[in-house]
Amino acid sequence: MRGFHVVQADKTRSLRSLALLATALTVAVALSGCSTIDNTLFGSAQPAPSQSAAAPPPSSQELTGSSAGGLTGPTSGSDSEATAPTPGTISPVQIAPVEDTGTAVGHTVMALRSDLSAMQNQIMSAAGKLSDLEASNAQFASTYFNDKAQITTHLQLGTTRGNPHLVQKWNAAQSALDSLTVNINALNNLGQQISDISSRAHYMLDTIHATYNVSGAVDEDHRQLDVLDDETNQTIVIIDRLLRQATSDIQRQTAYVATERGSLTTLAAAIQNGQLYGAGVGGVLAAGVSPSSNYVANSTPLVTIRFKHAHIAYKQILYSALQQALKERPEATFSVVAVSPTRGSAPAVQLAQTTAERHARQVLRAMTAMGIPSARLSLSSATDPRVHSTEVRIFVH
Repeated sequence: MRGFHVVQADKTRSLRSLALLATALTVAVALSGCSTIDNTLFGSAQPAPSQSAAAPPPSSQELTGSSAGGLTGPTSGSDSEATAPTPGTISPVQIAPVEDTGTAVGHTVMALRSDLSAMQNQIMSAAGKLSDLEASNAQFASTYFNDKAQITTHLQLGTTRGNPHLVQKWNAAQSALDSLTVNINALNNLGQQISDISSRAHYMLDTIHATYNVSGAVDEDHRQLDVLDDETNQTIVIIDRLLRQATSDIQRQTAYVATERGSLTTLAAAIQNGQLYGAGVGGVLAAGVSPSSNYVANSTPLVTIRFKHAHIAYKQILYSALQQALKERPEATFSVVAVSPTRGSAPAVQLAQTTAERHARQVLRAMTAMGIPSARLSLSSATDPRVHSTEVRIFVH
């Protein structure tokens, strides 16, 4: 018995030694990996120590794959590195082969498997189209932003009215935005196709569940139905994820294009006038221009422009006021009223009315250049004994 205890104790010490050795190797491997990551993040003043062949550092593909959050996760192991799916892509569900048992249920299983295999091909085709559209959208958006940034920079520095180089850049930006609109339509069609595939997958799952209750089946039929049930559920998960991605792209791109259409309209007016309307307001009001912050539709003017002298800088403030009004009431229309004083002789009053109407037409043209449709604008004239100079008042309806 003593000999037995000695042998048992020796075995225990050997096992403990092996465990300690394994722990030391694990710590060494972990530290070598941390050293690589630390050098990547913070840099190293000296060359990194050489790695042991028995414990190579993680490859860059493994490091990025675990944090990319793709639709398919990376698989571990040296054999999987060459075949690991690219993060953000979709891998098809592997459909297990089945054998025809000769029963009616067996024939149904064979047909369902064929349909599921065809569905996998459709899913991969849809995923490829979605990836291509996303890459195309990224390229068009990059082109649009580059052109827009160059236009804005040039306008900010100052340029001539209707600069042909800026007009060319604007046309290029418009073309890129039109291409994004075409892609949105393609995304809508693709989303409908994915939705149809989803409906067929759910119908297939219902058919599989109903087939369990068909009499005349053998045990192998039910085993194959179990496999098909699992594969169909996995397929539905992939379809739903693909559909969410397509829907998100459609919503994001639609909102983006709608916003940038307004930006292009503003840039067109700015190019025509050689200046950015919205820049440099900063709450500092030009003399003679009074925007109202608490206007009441049809009664209080949105903006009152007093032409005390020939050159009144009103366009930037007018643009900001119109932009805010349309934000609150997108369907708003505007009345431009030429207001003249009634003091002085009859010829003086007539001259004041003519001058006020000329100023009002100038304001009307400026509003049209800012992107307000002419159908939303009206022009009229009035007199006011309280004013000392001609005015143009803009009302919101």
